[in-house]
Amino acid sequence: MNRHALLIFVCLAVVPASLHPQKAFRLGIDVFVRDGYQAYLGKKVGLITNATGMSSERVSSVDAIHRLGDPELVKLFGPEHGIRGDAYGGDRVVDRRDPRTGLPVISLYGRQRKPTGEMLRDIDVLFYDIQDVGNRTYTYISTMAYAMQAAAENNVAFVVLDRPIPMFGHLVDGNVLDPAFSSFIGLYPLPYVYGMTPGELAHFINGEFRIDANLNVIKMEGYDHGMEFEDTGLLWIPTSPHIPKWETAYHYAATGCMGELHTVCVGVGYTLPFELVGAEWIDGHILADDLNSRNLPGVYFHPTFFKPFYSVFKDRACSGVQLILTDRKKFLPFTTQIHILEAIQARFPQSRFLDSREKRQRISSFHKASGTDQIRMDILAGKSAEEILQGFQEELRRFKEKRRRYLLYE
Repeated sequence: MNRHALLIFVCLAVVPASLHPQKAFRLGIDVFVRDGYQAYLGKKVGLITNATGMSSERVSSVDAIHRLGDPELVKLFGPEHGIRGDAYGGDRVVDRRDPRTGLPVISLYGRQRKPTGEMLRDIDVLFYDIQDVGNRTYTYISTMAYAMQAAAENNVAFVVLDRPIPMFGHLVDGNVLDPAFSSFIGLYPLPYVYGMTPGELAHFINGEFRIDANLNVIKMEGYDHGMEFEDTGLLWIPTSPHIPKWETAYHYAATGCMGELHTVCVGVGYTLPFELVGAEWIDGHILADDLNSRNLPGVYFHPTFFKPFYSVFKDRACSGVQLILTDRKKFLPFTTQIHILEAIQARFPQSRFLDSREKRQRISSFHKASGTDQIRMDILAGKSAEEILQGFQEELRRFKEKRRRYLLYE
């Protein structure tokens, strides 16, 4: 090819890309500060947020909205882990005053988990801006649902500043919660992994469970469900102390439920939260061989040894497996969790890790996280993982059909 022809080829190759630039990614808070705020001029607003509420330009959503002046930010509300994200999971969070803005901060993880009429008395609009992990047991979505209920009951508008799902956005996996096991770690009949952004989930809850809130979602720009968090170009701010990386959302969905038992360690208390499953009485090589022989999609089980620094099995030598993800878009976290539970029971039945009389309260927590007691009973009855998984495929199919009606992105 001569130089003239090469120049023409290069120009033709470059021009189409310049004619079709990639759409810039913007969070809901970015869109709101740019122009969405105009719909709320003259309003007094409250904001439910925490340390993850941050713009693409790394400005706190609290500061970004406060600087607008109009609408006027008058009150802040904090979920589990507190508005700065420094409280341990399950620890009660107290009211305080924000040191930067001087605004009152009302805890929604203390005496009250649902805003009262008094809390909302001087507010026209209640905003929600929290990064989530896409898992039914994560309490932020329960806080959002309770706040939507309170807003509807007190004639307060509710606005979600939308954020991405850290996991592959079309990942939906797990059983749909049995309403008999409704709790703050699973309020509504949703799958364990539900595949919706906070804004989409708000629309789903509002419509399917008849909250009837005056709901608006400030959508993201440049987002679609084929993306993972790294595709957005955002910095990951830990959503809670044991979700240090965005990838941890996958591991949390694969082991977090069994972590409620406190009869196995899932890496909380060690350097790999939710990436490990082990105990003093587990032989990691035996467990790894069993699980790898099942050829589960997107994951390899590496035999490992570790000694937790705190929490379950503190300072005691454990053996188990590390979950190494080989293809995140094929990985099925809750399906994997069922296989791990069934394999431990089959290989180490003497452990009674699912049937400890000394840990009745923990078993109750496991049922709430599972959204049912059926999984535990089926494993104890000797059912295979495949039999257990088959038992909830129909309800999962029905959920997926409903989900499609509430999606805001492709």
